[in-house]
Amino acid sequence: MTFKQLIQRGRDIGWNIFDNLSEPGNRQQAFKIVGISIGLIILLFVIIMLWWDSTPSGFEPAQNARNIAESKQHSLVTGYTSTATLITLSNAILNKPGGYLSNDVMPPSIWMDNIPNWEFGVLTQIRDFSRALRNDISRSQSQSLEDPDLAIAEPQFNFNSESWLFPPTEREYRKGIKALNSYLARLSNPDQEQAQYYARADNLADWLAIVEKRLGSLSQRLSASVGQIRINTDLAGEPAAQQSTPAADELISKTPWTQIDDVFYESRGTTWALIHLLKAVEYDFQDILNKKNALVSLRQIVRELESTQEAVWSPVILNGSGFGLMANHSLVMASYISRANAAIIDLRTLLSQG
Repeated sequence: MTFKQLIQRGRDIGWNIFDNLSEPGNRQQAFKIVGISIGLIILLFVIIMLWWDSTPSGFEPAQNARNIAESKQHSLVTGYTSTATLITLSNAILNKPGGYLSNDVMPPSIWMDNIPNWEFGVLTQIRDFSRALRNDISRSQSQSLEDPDLAIAEPQFNFNSESWLFPPTEREYRKGIKALNSYLARLSNPDQEQAQYYARADNLADWLAIVEKRLGSLSQRLSASVGQIRINTDLAGEPAAQQSTPAADELISKTPWTQIDDVFYESRGTTWALIHLLKAVEYDFQDILNKKNALVSLRQIVRELESTQEAVWSPVILNGSGFGLMANHSLVMASYISRANAAIIDLRTLLSQG
């Protein structure tokens, strides 16, 4: 068949289809097939979205560390539980149902925003702890050399969380996980003296200071769901303090209604990751916490944060007024986070005491 004959054949087939659709019965049947196909595609997308719209199950950090140590034939040394927990959290956002969704550009994940915000909350804690691990916990003093594996891992987790291609975010985060696994192997090897984890009170207090600021910011953003007039306390407590530009004595703070559910799920992700990291820290810093009589305080923080993970029975995040007829999920979340934040302040005070 020549090229001209092939074109003519295609033209004839096209006209036959057009002629068939010109008949009322055939046109109605075609529309019916198209409608059913679109309905099935929408149903499939809904099922996939419901499946992907679920967070990973929690785990017990101490048992998780023991399982990893047994599988890799590692020694369970100081710092192993915290590092293993950090690796597990990093794998969780990449390997959960649907994989990592924050950088997806195709349906149905592009229509989902709850899980990507949850992922960002977990990622924030991964970044903060990996930075503390690199700059403080793995170093004996300010003049000591940083660990080479942690120097690779920390910037990898700070890569753009929404990069779809060139390179994809998942690839960069997996490089960070690979570096953490290398550090974990060296940490458990008695012949690798350069890989260290210093469970000291000042190191724990420095990381908790970062956590305190994160929770304080989330609490403010959650509370601003209904709008509030806040007294400007930026320069309070320091008579000689100055700021670059003047600000009003009273500030109006309100989270836009389009971002209320985003802040809520970011908070859920942050607290989910923080629960696991605090439990891991309890194991690695147990001697210090017992000496400072601060173990109960740490467990109370975990108890407050666990309340943030209760099931949300409403199909949407409600934003009723504080004492109105409808619930306000953001204010409930802010209440738990604020209490945990206050307990962290008390814990840091205990750690700073001799």
